[in-house]
Amino acid sequence: MSDRWLTFDCFGTLIDWRHGIQTTGELLFPGRGAAFLDAYIGIEAEVESEGSFKRYRAVLAEASRRAARQIGADLKADDATALVSTIPHWPPFGDVGPALAELRREGWRFAVLTNCDRDIIALTQRRLPANFDAVVTAEDVSAYKPDPAHFRLFQSTFGSSADTWIHVAQSYFHDIRPAHELGITRIWVNRQGETSDPSLADAVIGGLAELPGAVSRLSKVS
Repeated sequence: MSDRWLTFDCFGTLIDWRHGIQTTGELLFPGRGAAFLDAYIGIEAEVESEGSFKRYRAVLAEASRRAARQIGADLKADDATALVSTIPHWPPFGDVGPALAELRREGWRFAVLTNCDRDIIALTQRRLPANFDAVVTAEDVSAYKPDPAHFRLFQSTFGSSADTWIHVAQSYFHDIRPAHELGITRIWVNRQGETSDPSLADAVIGGLAELPGAVSRLSKVS
């Protein structure tokens, strides 16, 4: 049996993190959930890159504090952990289950390469409509994508023996660009209609409903 791997980013690709962050922001600051989301998205990578490695729960708390300040809101000390508390309840996108079920029937193995902690992804996996064969977290490699450490650990553990390895992700910055630099076949799930250079991806899709077809085309090429 061939050893064919699909690796995925989790939040934004499989889990609707924008919905999760905005809903949490709305609970904290009624009427300002969308503003909190916009502020948070612009801040998180900055917090991840500062100083020595810190666990994702610390990133979530600090980014929440800064996002609240940016929108002129008062975040109570106890509420800084709100995103950590709500993550297990963030929903998967509706297209995830059917796509993964079809790909599993075709013999693909699944892994998650995620910028979060082990305990957080363990809870999140309960929401996902498929079992994953491997998980690499930021906690495992003491780094956050776009640092290539996730990809390199997967490569050293599984990738060297894989007949085919395709990385699937929504984030151009965190995933598509570093995968391109490492020469990994990659599918950009451009859920937000971004205008970044599509040539860095081997395929661009708008959602996971298109994923089985894209995977089929790329696996035949490889």
